[in-house]
Amino acid sequence: MAKQITATMVKALRDQTGVGMMECKAALQESDGDHEAALTILRKRGLAQAAKKSGRSTSEGTVQSYIHMGGKIGVLVEVNCESDFVARTEDFQALVKEVAMHIAAASPLYARREDVPDDVLERERAIYRAQMENSGKPANVIEKIIEGKINAYYQQFVLLDQPSIRDPKVTIGQVVTAAIAKLGENVTIPRFARFKLGEQ
Repeated sequence: MAKQITATMVKALRDQTGVGMMECKAALQESDGDHEAALTILRKRGLAQAAKKSGRSTSEGTVQSYIHMGGKIGVLVEVNCESDFVARTEDFQALVKEVAMHIAAASPLYARREDVPDDVLERERAIYRAQMENSGKPANVIEKIIEGKINAYYQQFVLLDQPSIRDPKVTIGQVVTAAIAKLGENVTIPRFARFKLGEQ
């Protein structure tokens, strides 16, 4: 017999995910009242919806500052969304704060992969190629190793590719994707600036 889906169960799922009541109820019915399984169903649907939203224009949002270590590190970050309404929500503001704190701690150099200049990538590839020169490995294997090292470079210096300081199992890109799913709007981080006292 199917488990009774109560209003309390639906509310608990809604409070955790921010998804509409009807979608929460449907996910609970699909998972036979299992909260964790319903959460997984909603996340899968949300991420699929987020992928559809990722091409939409983001002309609203906010610029926030974050000062760390008693004024030793400062961050300015611009985070965009589609509507002024979403820009003012607690969830959006919390995301902006999390991103600003992450930038202060992890010191990325670029917001997105496409922001990394071609000459920087070519320089990195040349360094890795020189390191492999006398390895005796076939050229195709060397190229695969180099691309792996470029990906590691992205994870170290590109904001969206960096593991979150709050939860290293997810990247900042995945944090943003989850926010898109929850907020129902596309979210982008076009630029930021990080200042450290004494650094040029």
